[in-house]
Amino acid sequence: MLLSDSLTITKRNVIKIKRVPDVLIFTTLSPIMFVLLFAYVFGTAIQVPGMSGGYREFLIAGIFAQTVVFGGTFTGLSLAEDMQKGIIDRFRSLPMEPAAVLIGRTSADVVINVVSLVVMSLTGLLVGWRIRGSFLDAVLGYVLLLLFAYAVSWIMAVIGLIVRAPEVFNNAVFMVIFPLTFLANTFVPLDKLPAPLKLFANWNPVSALTQATRDLFGNTSAQLPAPDVWSMRHPVATTLIWVVVILVVFVPLAVRQYKRSVSR
Repeated sequence: MLLSDSLTITKRNVIKIKRVPDVLIFTTLSPIMFVLLFAYVFGTAIQVPGMSGGYREFLIAGIFAQTVVFGGTFTGLSLAEDMQKGIIDRFRSLPMEPAAVLIGRTSADVVINVVSLVVMSLTGLLVGWRIRGSFLDAVLGYVLLLLFAYAVSWIMAVIGLIVRAPEVFNNAVFMVIFPLTFLANTFVPLDKLPAPLKLFANWNPVSALTQATRDLFGNTSAQLPAPDVWSMRHPVATTLIWVVVILVVFVPLAVRQYKRSVSR
């Protein structure tokens, strides 16, 4: 029952993306804008020693990480809109598993993130980025990005079910996401950050995801200082730990909040 209900809701949300293509269009335009902006504007001012492709090659993993984190917000925004329109009440009146609505919503958003990653990869190739690791490592890098995005979707699901309106959701989420994605190694090496910010960035899950992606894509430099904390020395393991912790905590919270929520 849970599987079939989840697949039904996933199909509903994927069809919704097809019928409202504006969401997908602007989702893909945003990463293209970030890649071009940072590659051609900041890329001329920031130097990363030892990188074959220069700053542009260093940059792409950070753009990947930032985009999939932002991609997770679609879950919360969509749930907030469904709450406002009374759709969640209709779902709860049907004989379906409560978790199916949330699983279907988060699973459908994986489709958006896949499209975003494809577009970003093609844009990155155009500006000079290359995958210098093995094929299997590259696949693992993409899988890790999607896993982390899926975990973030559950955090956003909780927020989307709590807030009173989609506008409130946007304001609340961006106040958290911007510091997380910018106070990290997404756009500059950690050694360039002041000590207090560096401490935060070293244990920031976005930093772990970015470093793991760089390592797996082979976009690293021996001339950069070696990481001196466990999270950055083992970024793949750190990212997987974060994924598990987020899912263990926020999946039950989301299901509980879904059962208690009422449409506005």
